[in-house]
Amino acid sequence: MSEPEVITRVEGRVGRITLNRPQALHALTTRMCRDITAALLAWKDDPAVELVLLDHSGERGFCAGGDIRMLAESGQGDGAAAREFFHTEYRLNDLLFRYPKPTIAIMDGVTMGGGVGLSRPCRFRVATERTTFAMPETGIGLFPDVGGGWYLSRMPEHIGLWLALTGARIKAADCELIGVATDYVESGRVAELKAVIVADPAKAETLLTEFEADPGRPPLAQHQDEIARLFGQPSVEAILSALEAAGTDWAAEQLKVMATKSPQTLKVAFRQLQLGAAAQTFAENMATEYRIGARVVQKHDFIEGVRAVIVEKDNAPKWSPATVEGVTEAMLDEIFAPLPADQEWTPLPELSQ
Repeated sequence: MSEPEVITRVEGRVGRITLNRPQALHALTTRMCRDITAALLAWKDDPAVELVLLDHSGERGFCAGGDIRMLAESGQGDGAAAREFFHTEYRLNDLLFRYPKPTIAIMDGVTMGGGVGLSRPCRFRVATERTTFAMPETGIGLFPDVGGGWYLSRMPEHIGLWLALTGARIKAADCELIGVATDYVESGRVAELKAVIVADPAKAETLLTEFEADPGRPPLAQHQDEIARLFGQPSVEAILSALEAAGTDWAAEQLKVMATKSPQTLKVAFRQLQLGAAAQTFAENMATEYRIGARVVQKHDFIEGVRAVIVEKDNAPKWSPATVEGVTEAMLDEIFAPLPADQEWTPLPELSQ
């Protein structure tokens, strides 16, 4: 028998969820999302479970995202499997966001896309020196989903928009600076940390403080003013113009990076964060993201982006439209439009509003 892709169990008074798909950097499948959801619902009102701990097996990272190949294959057909994945994953994201018990995510290694959706709603988010955080979706014609519209739009000084548009990868010190991580623990002490939390979950917050180490100075700090100025523009076109006019090496580098991204999804992400910032609830944001996801997976740029970056790896996607100017408001309106009532995303029925 092959091992399960998610291992769920109760140890002491701690519900434990371990991602166990190391060969795929724990990229999430629909089944994995269902299994995690089932465990969280079983423990939600169980007085024997005080706290939930999310981690991963192996050495390579927490979670690299979702099952992108499956999404692209589905998108080339009727898109049904892709929509089912998003619907299931977003319900899990919303469940974690509203979970009534303390949750701890150990972000030891790669934490991208779907891994952000699992870790960011947790009350405690532990980074190590191996942590790499990113929302790189615009590079494959997708968009920073799993709550990106909510979380990224609420980061200080347009840093979230910068992360969304560039797919920039940041390490532990920057993760703490912008609230992605709440704690920094050296990877060599993670096993010990987990053991003491399982032994005494009531003291989890104190234990995290005791294990806290110094991640060093956040590199992002030196660019915060520049990000605030250049990415605080009213449109993607205005951001690109501001970067061109800035005349700094850093701005030139951002321009170069953004030139590799899907123009369509740069504009999708920009509007997504605007709407996410205005959303009254996380569930409202997730309903918007589901509308986007349901449509974008069947569009040319996502299929082409996966081909170029993940399948054939020539890293030469041919985007359509090829420029941000070619992406019209009407195109965006179609992507963001409400779905038929019976196809809209809804939270889990177990979570009464």
